[in-house]
Amino acid sequence: MTKIIETDALTKTYGASRGINDVSFSVEEGEVFGFLGPNGAGKSTTIRLLMGLLRPTSGSATIAGLDVWAQSTEVKQLLGYLPGEFNVDPAMTGGQVIEYLGNLSGTVNRAYVKQLVQRLELDPSKRFREYSRGNKQKVGLIQAFMHRPRLLILDEPTSGLDPLNQQEFYTLVAEAKAAGSTVFLSSHILPEVEHTCDRVGIIREGRLVKVDHVSTLKEIRHHVVEVGFAEPARPDWFASLPNISDVKLINDGDTVQMTVQDDLSGVIQTAAAHHAVSMVTRQPSLEEIFLRYYEPVPAGKV
Repeated sequence: MTKIIETDALTKTYGASRGINDVSFSVEEGEVFGFLGPNGAGKSTTIRLLMGLLRPTSGSATIAGLDVWAQSTEVKQLLGYLPGEFNVDPAMTGGQVIEYLGNLSGTVNRAYVKQLVQRLELDPSKRFREYSRGNKQKVGLIQAFMHRPRLLILDEPTSGLDPLNQQEFYTLVAEAKAAGSTVFLSSHILPEVEHTCDRVGIIREGRLVKVDHVSTLKEIRHHVVEVGFAEPARPDWFASLPNISDVKLINDGDTVQMTVQDDLSGVIQTAAAHHAVSMVTRQPSLEEIFLRYYEPVPAGKV
């Protein structure tokens, strides 16, 4: 397959502040690539470098063989872009924003734009300043998708969207891929990336720690489980189960807390065998997952 995005030791430093360091990866044409990491990991910096909005300190990046800094004008003609914070003239209506940005590209199908507005349930008559965070995001998504670009670069695209519009976004991504477009999206939400992406790059503290198929996310997914009993419990009931760690007693000894990677069936069966009276599970934040599975970058490193 043809590589549409390639980076080689891409680095951006901000003095004492963290940027990114030696980030190298490639994205194949026609795939959906998720760029995953906790907030502040370097996702937006990488995207701004790809967009030619920042000049790299060292290293290089190309899109469709074009240098993203030296040939940024040509690169932007291939792209649909949604920044992490989509801001325009607050006095313009949503419809005016879409029309203005559509005229800049010169290749917009108005019927398709109208369809996007309807599918995302946007009222285009309101001024941008009157929109909620979610509705501003809808305007940003429409302007990114509306000219059916060869490559979509989307920074936290579902931020502020309600669940129904998140599902509609997933459909738009699937349609773009089916039409041959490539999608590069950043996220800190595991289910979102699992739902939409073919491969993922995982970044933490400015360094790329893994690039692999989306199935790799199962390796870092885990649940924190608390199983309550009517009488004092014993951690060893669960400690020998596969994919279990950090087993301990809490709540005066009548509750067992543990970390479970992926499958909960063994925990459920064991809890039932010992007459559990309650079970609570939660999926930790991505920040917690990364703190658990990836060691911090040594002090002084970017």
